[in-house]
Amino acid sequence: MSKHKQKIALVTGATQGLGYVICESLLKAGYKVVVTGPNLVRAEKAAKELDSEGKNALATELNVINKNDFKDALDFTIEKFGHCDLLVNNAAMTPTTAVMDITPEEFSEVLDINARGNFLGCQVFGQYFVDQGFGRIVNLTSLAGQMGGTASGAHYAASKASIITLTKIFAREFAGKGVTVNAIAPGPIDVPSVRDKVPADKLEHIINNMIPVKAMSNPGFIGSMVVMLAADEADTVTGATWDINGGIYMR
Repeated sequence: MSKHKQKIALVTGATQGLGYVICESLLKAGYKVVVTGPNLVRAEKAAKELDSEGKNALATELNVINKNDFKDALDFTIEKFGHCDLLVNNAAMTPTTAVMDITPEEFSEVLDINARGNFLGCQVFGQYFVDQGFGRIVNLTSLAGQMGGTASGAHYAASKASIITLTKIFAREFAGKGVTVNAIAPGPIDVPSVRDKVPADKLEHIINNMIPVKAMSNPGFIGSMVVMLAADEADTVTGATWDINGGIYMR
């Protein structure tokens, strides 16, 4: 159990979309939040929108492919808020390039941001959490990582599959040390980025013909699940991947 009454979270890829909504959910749950992204101006803008007074949401630059950026972001969090309880690894590229058109360079870039970024976050924050005897890590993976995807690129699906495995590895590494590591695997989420990337007719086909409940997932519910997995009483929940996909993939 955390020794701190005030809970602090850092969220990667938090300037828009699901990461932004997760920040909203954490703030509503009483957390103070560090909003991060590779562009400081955009991160500061998002933090200002989330908390105009700048007391509960602050921003710092974080490029997830750089381990030192994670270290600096952790130092920033401790300096501003005193400690950290939760890391949400959300940052990701979501390209839809056809499998035979993916260049080696694009493949490596996607794996670096999505998989390497997740790995580095778990390393840096995981060690800090172990040292303080408490911590929660929630990794955002995807339905694509479980069954190859419906609209996303092969490199995206491969990177998200690796996050599921990394979640298990780090969960086992930190087990018994007060630190849990879990993953959330959404299917199509009702956020602007999904509607921007997937043509309207294709998205309509996916919703009506491929999703049994015939609806995309609510990002607010995913935010609520992050809060739930980060709770003190969730101490025996670790190494799990939680499905939110409208019944596309059942197990």
